[in-house]
Amino acid sequence: MQFDPTTLKWQDGYKLLTGAIVPRPIAFVSSISSTGVYNLAAFSFFTAVCANPLAIGFTPMRRMDGSKKDTFNNIMETKQFVVHVVTDAIVEAMNETAPEFPADIDEFSVSHLTPIKSTKVNVPRVKESPIALECELWQTVELGDGGPGSSSLVIGKVVQIHVADELVEDMKIDTAALHPVARLAGHHYTRVNSQTIFELVRK
Repeated sequence: MQFDPTTLKWQDGYKLLTGAIVPRPIAFVSSISSTGVYNLAAFSFFTAVCANPLAIGFTPMRRMDGSKKDTFNNIMETKQFVVHVVTDAIVEAMNETAPEFPADIDEFSVSHLTPIKSTKVNVPRVKESPIALECELWQTVELGDGGPGSSSLVIGKVVQIHVADELVEDMKIDTAALHPVARLAGHHYTRVNSQTIFELVRK
């Protein structure tokens, strides 16, 4: 089958894209509003974008009414955020933050996750996540016409890295011990563990 994106409803294009680009890492992003309200939200349009300086990027889509999500609004106000790796241990809690809560709702309380002080940014990080990347906003790129399905690419400069001691050896992270969870399509996720990891040596 072939599909011309210009003739598809954006929702159908989204389904094809998220079903084709799998698995996708999950950015579990904490932010804080200018009035001090904590926010936690997960985004599966997420990747590393630069090694020098270290930078990551994630893309919050607009809501169905075209409005921007609280995470994006908070980052634009404070210029700071923290990205966490979602593991098997916290994936259920992450899912509790998925609904579109009003801006005055603290998703740390909803998910029963623990906010702890970060080192270089004023945004709290998630105690239960073994990896956290403190970020300062580098730049944003607006994508789309501003309606539903449009999004904003958020690029953050990583200013501090937190990794649980038992996960690091020789500056490499033990993926099997991390137990990360990745997003598939719809309501489906996948786990990364020692049984799913294999090695190919570059020639």
